[in-house]
Amino acid sequence: MTRSAKISAFPRIRWMLAAAAIAAAALPGTADARGNYDGVWNVVFATTRGTCSSGYSVPFTVNGTRVTSAGGGRVSGTVNRGGGVAVQVSVGASHATGGGRLGGTSGGGSWRGVIQGDNCSGTWQATRS
Repeated sequence: MTRSAKISAFPRIRWMLAAAAIAAAALPGTADARGNYDGVWNVVFATTRGTCSSGYSVPFTVNGTRVTSAGGGRVSGTVNRGGGVAVQVSVGASHATGGGRLGGTSGGGSWRGVIQGDNCSGTWQATRS
């Protein structure tokens, strides 16, 4: 390679290295790609307003940013990188929405909905299995 070819190739190599460094920084790490909150979470609901029963437990599955049912009703929702979660749950004619935060092996938040015809709201606590 001639000296002039080496000099003209240098900016191109530098640009490619810079692009590779930016791309590597933008890629999520292994833990982020898998999801820091992945797994089955047992969620227990407590009623603080209304006549709905307390103590219902529903298993949720977190896979990446998606929240789904691990059995017992229809569950859909999302969890963000910081653990903020928003979920919709329906079982028969009953339905509820909730939000809160997951962290490590536990989490909690609030919910509201219509359960067997009653308007209710309350809190939820979750533990990861």
